[in-house]
Amino acid sequence: MKQKLHLYLFVLVFSYNCAGSDPQLEIKKQNVDYLIEQGKILWSQRTNNLSLDKAGQFIGLAHKQRPDDFELSVLMGQINYHKAYFIETETSKKDSLFLEGSNICKKAVMVHPDFNKVYNKAMGDSTFKLLSAIADAPKSVVPGLYWWAVNLAYYLINKPVLARLNQRELMETIMHRVLALEPAFHFSGPYRFFGILYTRIPGIELSQSETYFNQALTADSEYLGNKVTMAEFYHQKAGNREQFNLFLKEILDTDLVEHPELLIENYFFQKRAETLLERESSLFE
Repeated sequence: MKQKLHLYLFVLVFSYNCAGSDPQLEIKKQNVDYLIEQGKILWSQRTNNLSLDKAGQFIGLAHKQRPDDFELSVLMGQINYHKAYFIETETSKKDSLFLEGSNICKKAVMVHPDFNKVYNKAMGDSTFKLLSAIADAPKSVVPGLYWWAVNLAYYLINKPVLARLNQRELMETIMHRVLALEPAFHFSGPYRFFGILYTRIPGIELSQSETYFNQALTADSEYLGNKVTMAEFYHQKAGNREQFNLFLKEILDTDLVEHPELLIENYFFQKRAETLLERESSLFE
C-alpha cells in the first residue's frame, strides 16, 4: 500500500512539471482524483494519528491543485478543525490550523457560484455587502459557512476580548443563516456553536449559552460533542464544577458501539472528556 501511494505521488509531481499536453492533463486529473479518494479513506480511519496526518497531506495536495473545489475546501476546513481541537497541543499551531481552516472555507463560500450571485446583488460597502449576502446565502453553501465560522470562533476563543467583539457580527450572521437553513447541521452544530460563543462574549447573559446547549442536547443527545462542549465551556464558565464532573464522567461511561454511525466522532470526544477531567483542578482554580 505504502509503495503504491509513493508511486502515485511521484507520478503526480512528475506530471505537474511536464508540458501541458492533453494526455498529461488527464494524468494530472486522474492523480488528483486518486489523492482525494485516498485522502477520504484515510480520513475515515482518523482514529489512527498516522492516517489522520496522511489524510491532511493528501487532501492538502489535492486542494492546492483544485483550490476552488467547494467540497474539497470544506473537508480541508474540517480536517484543520479536527487536528487543532483534538490533536495539537501547542497554542500557536492550533491557532494556525483554525485560522487556515477558516480562511479556506471563507474563500470556498466567496467563489461558490450560488453565493456569488447573491453577493453581486448586495448593496453597500464591502462589510455591509458581505453580511447582507451571508444573511441571504443559499443552502448549497451551508457546509462552507459552518466550518468558516467554527474555525474562526475557535481561533478567537483565547484571543483578547476586543478581537472577538470585532468579529461577533460576522460570526453571528454566518451561524444564524446556517441555523435558519439547516438547524440540525453537524449534529445541531449551530446550537452548539452559539452555546460556545456566548460564553466568550461579554455582556451576554450566560443563560443564553445554556439555552443553546440544551437545544443541541435535546436534538442530538447521542452525539457526545454536545455534552463535552457544554461541560468545557458553559459549566466551566458558570463555575458548575459538580455538573462539569458529572457530564464528563457520564461520557466516559458511554458505550460507543451503541451508535456505530457516530463511533469515530464520539471516540474523540470521549478522549477530550478524559483530558478535561485530568485538568479539572486547574480549570476551576
